[in-house]
Amino acid sequence: MYYKSIILSLGFISLINCKSQKVKNDDVKVEVAESGEVKTTTKEGEIIYFKEGENKFLKEYQMNVTFKGISEDSRCPKDVQCIWSGVAVAQVEVMATTSRPVILNIASIENKGRNYHKSVDFNGYTISLADVNPYPESSKGTKDLKGNYKIGITFKKAGETSTTK
Repeated sequence: MYYKSIILSLGFISLINCKSQKVKNDDVKVEVAESGEVKTTTKEGEIIYFKEGENKFLKEYQMNVTFKGISEDSRCPKDVQCIWSGVAVAQVEVMATTSRPVILNIASIENKGRNYHKSVDFNGYTISLADVNPYPESSKGTKDLKGNYKIGITFKKAGETSTTK
């Protein structure tokens, strides 16, 4: 009888100590221009959105950026409680006006032990993954998401101590 109450208590305590897997969007500003273009800015800078396969030349950074696709998506579905929140890894091809194309793998989380990096330095800028959509659902699975991904990335001037590729 006592073991049931101990197991129930431990289960209850572990549920209380679980951290939320939701992403906080502190200081996010959204502006809609008259042309219908949406501009999202955070404290890190402007978020630039790409659809899967989309290519843009970013004049202010003198860089051509192509969102190749998602190479890994193990994020926990919305309606499921998981032990690990999972990760999405975006493959982004960048090419500066003075360099050859380089494919960067940028993850939704920072985990150096598993070689996941949320930010990567390239050509004097730190490129960070800010958003990956759509979020997986248990009823659909990740196979239905292929070809429908949209990512948001930010560019920030790298510090003097950073290295560029």
